[in-house]
Amino acid sequence: MGNREIKEAKVKELVERFQRAQAIILTSYKGITVAEDTELRRKMREAGVEYKVVKNTLTLRAAKEVGFEGLDSYLEGPVALAISYDDPTAPARLLAEFAENHKAIELKAGIVQGQLFDTAKVKELSKIPPREVLLAKFLGSIKSPVAKFVYVLDAIRKQKEEANA
Repeated sequence: MGNREIKEAKVKELVERFQRAQAIILTSYKGITVAEDTELRRKMREAGVEYKVVKNTLTLRAAKEVGFEGLDSYLEGPVALAISYDDPTAPARLLAEFAENHKAIELKAGIVQGQLFDTAKVKELSKIPPREVLLAKFLGSIKSPVAKFVYVLDAIRKQKEEANA
C-alpha cells in the first residue's frame, strides 16, 4: 500500500467519524509534556471522547468532504481533535477544565452538530454542565412545586380532620 492510499484511508476514516460526531473541538497542544498529554487522554477516554492528533491537511480534506467549511484558519500549527459522539458539550468542557491548569492547551474552534464554532463560542459551550447535571436540575425544579403542593393538601386534610374531631 502506497503513501497516497494510506492517506486516502485516513481521510475516509475521518469522514466517517465526522459524520457520526456530535462535536469536534480543535485544540492546540503545543508545549504540553508527555505526562500532561497522558493525563488529558485518560480524562477524555473516561468521558467517552476520542482525542486524536491528525495531520492538518488530512483533517481539512475530510472536513471539506463532509461539508464543514471555514476550518482553514484554525488548522495551523499542532492541532488535536477531540470528538464526541454522544455529548456535544463534553469535549469543550473537558478541554477548558484541563486548560485552566495547563496553559499550553488552547481551544481553537469546533464543529458542533454541523455548525462551526469560533473560539468564543467553544468557550461558551464549555460552560454548559453535563447532561446528567442539567436533567437533575430540571427534575429538582419539577419536584419542588409538587412537594409543596402535596404538603398543602396534607395540611388541608389535617385541618379538616381536626375540625371534624
